[in-house]
Amino acid sequence: MRVLVVNAGSSSVKLRVLGDGDELLGERDLDAPRSEIDRDELTRALRELPAADVAGHRVVHGGQRFREAVRVDDAVLRQLRQLTDLAPLHQPKSLAGLEAVSQVLPDVPAVACFDTAFHATLHAAAATYALPAALRERFGIRRYGFHGLSHAYASRRAAELTGARRIVTCHLGAGASLAAVLDGRSIDTTMGFTPLEGLVMATRSGSVDPGLILWLLERERMTEPQMAAMLEHESGLLGLAGTADMRELLARNDPDAELALGVYVHRLRAGIAAMAASLGGLDALVFTGGVGENADAIRLRATEGLEFLDAAARTLVIPAREDLEIARQVRRLGP
Repeated sequence: MRVLVVNAGSSSVKLRVLGDGDELLGERDLDAPRSEIDRDELTRALRELPAADVAGHRVVHGGQRFREAVRVDDAVLRQLRQLTDLAPLHQPKSLAGLEAVSQVLPDVPAVACFDTAFHATLHAAAATYALPAALRERFGIRRYGFHGLSHAYASRRAAELTGARRIVTCHLGAGASLAAVLDGRSIDTTMGFTPLEGLVMATRSGSVDPGLILWLLERERMTEPQMAAMLEHESGLLGLAGTADMRELLARNDPDAELALGVYVHRLRAGIAAMAASLGGLDALVFTGGVGENADAIRLRATEGLEFLDAAARTLVIPAREDLEIARQVRRLGP
């Protein structure tokens, strides 16, 4: 079964065609500024790529309903649109790619593969916020987790390579999150109801005292959209040191850069220890994503002082291959 993997982001659409043995048969990356996809360019790209039997789409949010990959029909598409309220910055991008490809290739079945689905197995204690039950039930409030396709692939590959049962996966890119994976199942993660929770990221703040948010809203007379923009686009490494580029920070030698790196690594190291605690120990620690794979200085600083977790734990660098995970999930559904 040839699978066309579609990964639509905020500024690009990545197309990959994978064969039966996961060999890469063709690839194209298209610019899509503000998630606007040029239909003519997409049509040309799809015609130039090898024909596929099915299209697998990365979709950020599956809510509580979609806990595994699903074939997309009109009913499913309506339900996915309804989930936009849970991920207003990310869900429209995913659906724009899905709908555009389906219009160009109407006879190719579409399958949605979800970043949240891998974390549907979180333990109740890890998934639940200490908020009134009425609110949690009314709005479906829980810790959903994200980057699930990356965590699923990285943890499965680590288990294949080492036989590890207790694995902490570190997806470190512009967005960053950790997952505690026990026997192939996610039981804890750092991102929560939104991708803002958890680690310090390129432009996202990560976890912030909610009392501070309330304090700033009152003192600064900020609107909710202004606060959201600050936390999502003006914070993180950018807010600390004026750049979101980890490579630039590592090359600099100034107090702001050192502070940014120190805050980033402090949160990362604490998160790894927390995930290991959820697992009751650690057999393998996995780094993936742009920073995780390429910034050896970050990996070194992150692991310093963590020897107490388990001296026998393996540390691995595994290239991110969400495309392989999507193709795997598509094939599990069958023709």
